[in-house]
Amino acid sequence: MKAVLCKAYGPPESLVVEEVLAPDPGPGEVVVSVKAASVNFPDVLIIQNKYQFKPQLPFSPGSEVAGVVKTIGDGVTTVAPGDRVMAFTTYGGFAEEVKTEARRLLPLPPGMDFTHAAAFGLTYATSDHALRDRGQLAAGETLLVLGAAGGVGLAAIEIGKALGARVIAAASTDDKLAVCREHGADDAINYAADELR
Repeated sequence: MKAVLCKAYGPPESLVVEEVLAPDPGPGEVVVSVKAASVNFPDVLIIQNKYQFKPQLPFSPGSEVAGVVKTIGDGVTTVAPGDRVMAFTTYGGFAEEVKTEARRLLPLPPGMDFTHAAAFGLTYATSDHALRDRGQLAAGETLLVLGAAGGVGLAAIEIGKALGARVIAAASTDDKLAVCREHGADDAINYAADELR
């Protein structure tokens, strides 16, 4: 199978595509045939040896995928071959197949395609944790989202609205702010043209 490999730490331009052995699942593990993988900030950090997880070289980056379960290891009862899933893998996802723990999988909801599923978990889980667990955002409060047009920012807008908050989006261009409004922002601030305060 083909995989994007980090063979020496460096920028994305240093990655290579090579043939590697297909993975086999161990106990509690599954192999997923990858249909889509997202690119997130931790993926850029991990290939530069700047992330908290430090896989042994060479490795395939890619922390978030969506695909179809190919094979399961002993003891796996939560999924079966053929199931459509999304997974947070930490690394390994930029390959045709990835091996991960079964507990890291979620079933794809009906109607969700692989592309959206691959980009869903990290952005929405990050925003949800920040807003509900850390910020304890409540209905009727006002939420200011800085860098609102990025993946985590757009997720924060949507989650903030779902929690009943008034959401103010801040971004660097009017085009980005238009996207923020499409995702539910009540108000918008162009911090490159306007005074944020």
